[in-house]
Amino acid sequence: MGQKLIIIIATAILLITGVLLGYVLSQLVLGYLTPNLLTLLGTFSLIIIFGTLYYVLFWEFRRQQAQTSPAARRRPSRREQQREPDANLKNRLISLAGDATVAQRLVDQAKQDFPGMPENWYWERAIADLERDNPPAPTA
Repeated sequence: MGQKLIIIIATAILLITGVLLGYVLSQLVLGYLTPNLLTLLGTFSLIIIFGTLYYVLFWEFRRQQAQTSPAARRRPSRREQQREPDANLKNRLISLAGDATVAQRLVDQAKQDFPGMPENWYWERAIADLERDNPPAPTA
């Protein structure tokens, strides 16, 4: 409700300012107002107020549209995707490491060595390291 109230108030001020600006400009053009410093500063301030409110309203509408767009609602953000690793990777690493604590320690070490990568990448890296360091025994 707060954003709607701000939009309503800003729209009302924008309309009033627009009417005042139109009136002052028409009076200047028709010659009923003398162009002096006071009328020029007043006209300039009305233009600044009108432009600022127009920009703020336009920005607020775009922000609301971005928040309510269907694509933004359906897809989780990249950060949300990176927080939790894929369950298959997690289970595979735990089975290779033999323990969930050891698996987490390997992932934490990979995070220290390679900061800024996606969460799944760390789990894949730990799996690859374990498989490289402990190759399967040859069968006879």
